[in-house]
Amino acid sequence: MIRKVFSLEKPFDLLIVEDNSPDGTAEIVKKLMKEFPGRLNILERKGKLGLGTAYIAGFKWALERDYEAVCEMDCDFSHNPDDLLRLFDSIEKGADVAVGSRYISGINVVNWPLGRVLMSYFASMYVRIVTGMKVHDTTAGFVCWKRTVLETIDLDKIKLIGYGFQIEMKFKAFKYGFNIEEVSIVFTDRQEGTSKMSGGIFNEALWGVLKMKFRSWFTKYERIKENENA
Repeated sequence: MIRKVFSLEKPFDLLIVEDNSPDGTAEIVKKLMKEFPGRLNILERKGKLGLGTAYIAGFKWALERDYEAVCEMDCDFSHNPDDLLRLFDSIEKGADVAVGSRYISGINVVNWPLGRVLMSYFASMYVRIVTGMKVHDTTAGFVCWKRTVLETIDLDKIKLIGYGFQIEMKFKAFKYGFNIEEVSIVFTDRQEGTSKMSGGIFNEALWGVLKMKFRSWFTKYERIKENENA
């Protein structure tokens, strides 16, 4: 994955958020950092603290530096690295958030059992109904964020830490009035390893969306002024 991303025509930098995985990921990344100095980075955490907190840690890391766009993606090739170019192109053309969408042009999912495809598809439909968002793939984890969006959203107040995190981030961007564009992608599920989906994660997303919508009625959404030099 690292070599593939660095072979793209755009000079992306990479941050690997590593939650004390027992598979030797940290050692491999550290060796490759010598080969790609300044472009490859690692953020090590003490353990499994939740998907959402890992992304938030990565976002904060990027905001402490001069990056104007931040893309999040899985590292198991479920997300095609070539699509990074298309997401970033959407940002350059005016999107504030570019979502790699499995459902904007039908259902583009490979290697998922039918039950999981239907659950994911109808979950996104449920979120659209509850929130009023027009985003077809609300649980998508392949997203490019303009810096201003991440600066505007109070990352410390994100409540959902499982897959619901992806929904809440998009909902906050929607409430702040940012331009969210969907870019059609094909999602290919991992061939090895196990899914992190569980009943607890599903329930968090189900009930968390209702609580999130309720809280939004009592929240004032005011955007910060963009840096004129950005």
